Amino acid sequence: MQPSSQATVMNFLNEVAGRFPTAISLAAGRPTERFFDRLQPSALLRALSRYEQYASGRGTKRDVMASLLQYGRTAGMIEELISAQLSRDEGVVATPDRLIVTAGCQEALALCLAALCPEPGDVALVCNPTYIGATGAADASGVAIVALPGNDDDLAASVAHTAGELRRQGRTARVLYVIPDFDNPTGRVIDEAQRVALLAVCAQQRIVVLEDNPYGMFRYDGQPVPPMAALDSAGSVIYLSTYSKTLCPALRVGSLTLPQTLFGDRTARMQLFEELTQRKSFLTVNTSQIAQAIVAGLLLEQDCSLRKWVQPAVDLYRDNRDTMLRQLDRVFAPLAGTIGWNRPDGGFFLSLDLPFRFDAEAVTACAVEHGVIVMPMAFFALDASQDRRIRLAFSSVDAAQIAAGVSALGAYIAQRIEQAEAAAGVAPALATAGAGSA
Repeated sequence: MQPSSQATVMNFLNEVAGRFPTAISLAAGRPTERFFDRLQPSALLRALSRYEQYASGRGTKRDVMASLLQYGRTAGMIEELISAQLSRDEGVVATPDRLIVTAGCQEALALCLAALCPEPGDVALVCNPTYIGATGAADASGVAIVALPGNDDDLAASVAHTAGELRRQGRTARVLYVIPDFDNPTGRVIDEAQRVALLAVCAQQRIVVLEDNPYGMFRYDGQPVPPMAALDSAGSVIYLSTYSKTLCPALRVGSLTLPQTLFGDRTARMQLFEELTQRKSFLTVNTSQIAQAIVAGLLLEQDCSLRKWVQPAVDLYRDNRDTMLRQLDRVFAPLAGTIGWNRPDGGFFLSLDLPFRFDAEAVTACAVEHGVIVMPMAFFALDASQDRRIRLAFSSVDAAQIAAGVSALGAYIAQRIEQAEAAAGVAPALATAGAGSA
């Protein structure tokens, strides 16, 4: 079995997790639940009351409460607060007239892909591998996806080359989807020089960049890199953000922010805003008023900056990442040169390179035989280039689970390598792999 769509992948992983509830999951890329007690009912009610006080200039208390329970403005009702938070925390200059509040970032993706790629020959470019939510949104919208060739060393050249090849085929690259900070699934960061080069190519080719930044506030080492939206002088970047990682996923509140002009054309930007709003009105009518009010109240309590709010999670995730890296060193020391991994400076994930193919069957075998669930990188890929890699998530597990899970994964990998060597007539030399201390 090889899952090929977002729904199929998630259904498969949920099935595996349901069948083996005691297995440790290093597959779930979700935020920790450790700090959810900050959002107990009393805190949610306090946030609603804080928003009610903020909105009191718009009418009586009864008017404000009625507005929360009624259909609302499609583009949202808390744009000015989100704009302030994006500016203070992420360095993105956003204004309410350019921002649409969405039902999570997933809706923002679906809206933008459908609006920007309306013709049969229009194409969205993605890195390979990439977030399956983006490819899933494209599939649902009937938008063609083309993966950029090669590695990440020169993304700008890959975009220019691919756009040229598409033109020769009578097709047009309209969109580039990227997660520049702590990419899902790889953990990669696109450095500033590459971001500037990408922006130059996309401006020249009139390709709109969909910059998705769910993990940017979770940096553990090094200096922040300016978002592409902050570096954009041509009007080519639509900035996508979400409160799913910083506050909690259940609120389902995100946003998309258009540039001041679309490739220098303010009227075109305004027309795109209207089209996106109209599409949203057909899709979800409006983002939950109550969820928006809770987000607004929390932003008001935090003076429109979530830096202090996320700091406990940042500290926890850094410790989890370091625990995972130390355990990988311990477990795979006997396999140095055979197994490799990256050291992300932030985010929720790292990637592990293997000497064998890791597919859906391997996921099940790993869960059955060793009690650990991991995510094949092949699930995020558009070809077979990622078949020997896996994604390991460290955000929603504790240190003991990470240590035990990596040890169990090491035992499975050692078993697979020994089986391959036995089949090839090679004497086993890997008995100690997977025996790292927890």
